[in-house]
Amino acid sequence: MPVRVIGMIGVAPPAGTALHVIGGGVSASFLGEFAQMHERAGFDLVLVGYYSSSAEGFAVAAYAASQTTTLGYLIAHRPGLVAPALAARTIATFDALWGGRLAVHIIAGNSDEDMQRDGDFTAKDQRYERAAEYLDVMRRVWTCTEPFDYGGRFYKLRKVFPDVRPIQRPYPELLFGGSSSGALVMGAQHCDTFAMFGEPRAETAERMADFGELCTRFGRPPPKFNMSFRPIIGRTEGEAWDRANKILAELKVAPPHPRGQDLSGKRLVDIAARGDVHDECLWMPVAALSGGKGNTSCLVGTAEQVADALLRYYRMGITSFLMRGFDPLNDASEYGRELIPRLKAGALMIDQEALAA
Repeated sequence: MPVRVIGMIGVAPPAGTALHVIGGGVSASFLGEFAQMHERAGFDLVLVGYYSSSAEGFAVAAYAASQTTTLGYLIAHRPGLVAPALAARTIATFDALWGGRLAVHIIAGNSDEDMQRDGDFTAKDQRYERAAEYLDVMRRVWTCTEPFDYGGRFYKLRKVFPDVRPIQRPYPELLFGGSSSGALVMGAQHCDTFAMFGEPRAETAERMADFGELCTRFGRPPPKFNMSFRPIIGRTEGEAWDRANKILAELKVAPPHPRGQDLSGKRLVDIAARGDVHDECLWMPVAALSGGKGNTSCLVGTAEQVADALLRYYRMGITSFLMRGFDPLNDASEYGRELIPRLKAGALMIDQEALAA
């Protein structure tokens, strides 16, 4: 399977070293430039994130899609804030209008504080149960061949039959992340791709095996896996480490405000407590500083070294990587010069070796 590279776009220029790119007002010119930069650099999709204060994701992605021709959009979506049948039609409409350039990242377990800003006071465990039902409804809307009724704990619908269908079959890819039992059960039942923050390979292999077994128990096909990193690239290894230490020092001047730690964040903090560097070049101090938030597992080295590290994960079965930097616009361009071509060429070679064997 060809490797897939995902970036992340924001709607306003960040100030200084950026841990997050979701906030801020909306700058149409910056958004268009940011999306076009990712397309030129060879990214396949870009994540459009979600916080209760951020610009609305489908509108952001639609504008960015109008400024690009091939780039896909991974839209973060919170189940429960709108009715599932409406969400299904919204997603199908976007997919149809923009030629299948859509995937959806399901977020059900964000912090209670941020959920409550959107008016949702549902407990976290119950949000996962509701999300599972929500996804069940959406998948039925996309695939039904005749009107159906639905009587669940959270949603009741009657005579549902849509006029609009997604052009991707059976429907756009559904991704999710999380480490709690509720998240994993929801994802195993209804999602296609398990998105993980970057962890050492030993821990990653355990997570992949456990989740694959859970999908089997629910009668689902083998899952796909995505892993998120912040590559820090230098022309030499020493230059890359100098840049990494400079980034850390800049972040320490104004430490990020913690948004509440979930189990995935705690995993990263625990790994960071065991040491700064894992495997060849997995660097964890930023994850420790941020409380494990915001995709903060870093790979540090030359483009060749970082590509080699990514390809080790690819050999394990991770076929999709979300990569973004601390200087978002310039880093996207930098990744396109050497890192992404090396990663895609290396993955192709691995695939050809597997076919030959």
